[in-house]
Amino acid sequence: MPTRVPISDELRSALGSPTEATLLDSSPRSRVWRVELRDGGRMIVKQITDGGGTGPDGDARYAREVAALRLAARATRPTVAPALLGTDPASRVMVLEYLDDLGAVDDWTPGYAESLARLHALTGPADTGTLPAWSGPTAADAESFLALAKALDVHVPPAVTNELAGLIDRLEPSPHHALLHGDPCPGNDLRTATGVRFVDFEQASLGNGLVELAYLRIGFPTCWCAMSVTGAPLAEAEGVYRSTWRSLTGTDVPGDLADACAGWLIRGDALVERAHRESVDHLARVPAEDFEWGYVSARERLVHRLGVVAGMTRDHDRLQALGHLSAALAARLLERWSALRPLPTQDTRPWD
Repeated sequence: MPTRVPISDELRSALGSPTEATLLDSSPRSRVWRVELRDGGRMIVKQITDGGGTGPDGDARYAREVAALRLAARATRPTVAPALLGTDPASRVMVLEYLDDLGAVDDWTPGYAESLARLHALTGPADTGTLPAWSGPTAADAESFLALAKALDVHVPPAVTNELAGLIDRLEPSPHHALLHGDPCPGNDLRTATGVRFVDFEQASLGNGLVELAYLRIGFPTCWCAMSVTGAPLAEAEGVYRSTWRSLTGTDVPGDLADACAGWLIRGDALVERAHRESVDHLARVPAEDFEWGYVSARERLVHRLGVVAGMTRDHDRLQALGHLSAALAARLLERWSALRPLPTQDTRPWD
């Protein structure tokens, strides 16, 4: 056991004493153990740390994950997250139900989309304040995106500036109260006997569920394992999400998926891992360097997102100029760096 499992006497008394513990892979922002109990049971112990280059925000991330897990516990038959069995705020420790992950399958997107919709539908206006509101793109993001176009000598249609201002206004999260996971990436979705269940809610928030449904199209923007979901699998997954939401809420999914995708496009911080966000203008780095995160590079992520937005906005009444700019930017990137690769496809999950 490389590090002693930080279970307090109170938690041991309530949940049992470990006989064996295995330190699992996790982000620099936490430590996670799989714990064997004397009665033959298992549980997960997670401790939030201040690591990962994000500053001393451990208390906030701990409180956010605990609050999100308690909200997620509203879902039953099936559940959408592990049960929260115990907490120790002084040590930032939470004890979670152990989930038996069945591993990856080829046709994983429908189950993912259904559980994502069920998660999003758990909260409403009465839950305002239980979690932070989702943080959308800002005017600074829009300015950085336009500066990137100019740096690459791509003409910016005059209407784009107003379109981006309108986009930012429409993505304002205050009218929406869906329970957002914050990082619904492959690896944070475990396939169990009762369906997909999500783990790692450190970045959970309240907002519009479309900003996470957009992950399938836009290439999983907060994930090291970026990938492309297209064609029939994409259509099926989005249909499952919308029908699940409708059956649970009695309403159609609010908002515009094209807006959600465009919002991710203009955010430079969606090109780098969390430890490097809110540091420099990452879009400004693209003309000079191609920095990698996981299996793909920043330029490859950006080309994919530009193509998605260009395709979604050809006939869009509020983002058509942005669509033209996106198409031109994608063409310029591929012209200058012809070796850029497409993102891995949805049937390739080597990290599972």
